[in-house]
Amino acid sequence: MKKDFTERELDRIIEMAWEDRTPFEAIEFQFGISEQETIEIMRREMKPSSFRMWRKRVQGRSTKHAKLRPEETRRFKSSRQRGISGNKISKR
Repeated sequence: MKKDFTERELDRIIEMAWEDRTPFEAIEFQFGISEQETIEIMRREMKPSSFRMWRKRVQGRSTKHAKLRPEETRRFKSSRQRGISGNKISKR
C-alpha cells in the first residue's frame, strides 16, 4: 500500500474527498487507499475546523459510498463532465 504521496497526489486525494459525487471507492481505485486512510489524510492535512465540517458533510452521504448510491449513479464521472479524447479537451 502506497503511503508516500507527492504534494500533487495529496491535493488530488483531498479534492476528490471534497467532491460530493466522488465515492471513496473511486479514491481507493485510483490511489489504493481505504476510506479510513482517506479520512486520516484529511485529518492530517486540513485545519481542525475544516476537517470537522468535511466529516459532517460526508458522514452517511449516499454519494460518497458506492454501496449506498442509486443504481444509475454507479459511475465515477459526472454525466455533465466534458469528454476528453487524445488528451485534449473536446471542443463544443
